[in-house]
Amino acid sequence: MTFIKSIINDSNKILLKKYGPPTPELLISDQSSIRVAFVDTETTGIDRMNDHIIEIAVKVLSFETSSGKILSVEGSFESFNDPEEDISSEITHLTGIDNKMVDGKSIDWNDVDAIFKSVDIIIAHNASFDRAFIDRFSSISPSKVWACSVSDIDWLERGFTSSKQELLCYWHGFYFDAHRAMNDVDALIHLLTFDSGLERPLLELIKNSNKSDFIIFAEHFKYDPVKKDILKGNKYKWNPNDKIWYKKVSIDELENEKDWLTATIYDQIFNGRVEEIIPSNKYKL
Repeated sequence: MTFIKSIINDSNKILLKKYGPPTPELLISDQSSIRVAFVDTETTGIDRMNDHIIEIAVKVLSFETSSGKILSVEGSFESFNDPEEDISSEITHLTGIDNKMVDGKSIDWNDVDAIFKSVDIIIAHNASFDRAFIDRFSSISPSKVWACSVSDIDWLERGFTSSKQELLCYWHGFYFDAHRAMNDVDALIHLLTFDSGLERPLLELIKNSNKSDFIIFAEHFKYDPVKKDILKGNKYKWNPNDKIWYKKVSIDELENEKDWLTATIYDQIFNGRVEEIIPSNKYKL
């Protein structure tokens, strides 16, 4: 585990603190600002097409874009949602949410959409999960830019060997009651605005959210079991429907990946295909 140095005392002991809800850090700023919605959902399972939301939380904050400091907490929304099926004992054990708590409750998606319409970006931890559920019901979310605090921050470069939210929070010296939507949202805000002497994670995330991703397809090469294993070893995935190997890369990785394919799979000339994913389409199903 990699704890930040500032939380280790002279006796080499670590004291974890419980975080508090976010509060403004600046009363006034003459710099530009960005308005951000932080989102979390609790669901009946991990099937993004067939499972259901049972709780949602959204909190909106404005930040100074140069420092990542909080200018204001603009508002919040949270709601239970009746999935119209029994919540499993496993999900209740994980989240603390049972059938009685959600009975007859529903998310007002007009309220959610009014919030989403007012922000510049939506942030979630593992955004592809939350976005898949929310895009099914929101009319605004599908056209917004989403950012992911797992994929849009290089936690390893920052010295952390895992991108799990609970572990990252522990390593930053605080804890929270996980798997309730608003608790997860507040903890994520605290994590992304944490001052550790480096650029705030929030700023790195916002920069990367505005960059396209690319899917590189390894196609048009003669089947070879050795090359198949080489692709798997370099984190390529197999699409059984299209019968093709593919990998998602950032714009900074794209040319190196094409060079690697050219040398390793194609021998001389790159014969693959590249598809751009623009920022507003990132983390969609």
